[in-house]
Amino acid sequence: MRTRVLLADDHRLVLDGVRRALEDAEDLEIVGEAVHGTQVLPLVNRLRPNVVLLDIRMAGIDGLTLTELIRKRFPEVKVIVLSIYADKEHIAAALNRGASGYIVKSVNPSDLAPAIRQAMEQTVYHALGMPEPTRDADLGLTERELVVLRAVARGASNGAIAKELWVTEKTVKFHLTNIYGKLGVTNRTEAARAAFRHGIAESPLTETI
Repeated sequence: MRTRVLLADDHRLVLDGVRRALEDAEDLEIVGEAVHGTQVLPLVNRLRPNVVLLDIRMAGIDGLTLTELIRKRFPEVKVIVLSIYADKEHIAAALNRGASGYIVKSVNPSDLAPAIRQAMEQTVYHALGMPEPTRDADLGLTERELVVLRAVARGASNGAIAKELWVTEKTVKFHLTNIYGKLGVTNRTEAARAAFRHGIAESPLTETI
């Protein structure tokens, strides 16, 4: 059964971009679009989507209020917030109102479909598309690259890492390529050894890596 998705954003350009990003996902079906906050609840009631992909900044009724109303009136419907805001306050507010996920609009479009699938599987407490500041103390790796490297060090596969971080395997491979270059290594085993040697990974290297 295809997952029914309702899009809600007051910018037509964003709606068109999201539609293009999801058009190749055979398991997802966009059943409607809302460009004004007052349109959202009637459309949810009429179309009965499985997921609402919702901007915070909506005219009429804001996205945070809509998230809470949707979860109260239609508890079977998942809400994923899609926003330009990347600060902890907005993310916490959305999750506290009942959102199953939070996506920053700078996210790679290829990660939108996996985000929706993950939200359907369980409540997700991740913000996807956050900026990744570098940390000189950790060999110039970004925060996301550090997370990927630690996962590699504990023996996680690309598929497992992708599901854990709510991204595609292609994105994981992209991070691994950057990690290898920064560490001066050529494979997962060498990367894991470097992580343990530099104190980045908390657990010793095992034979499963």
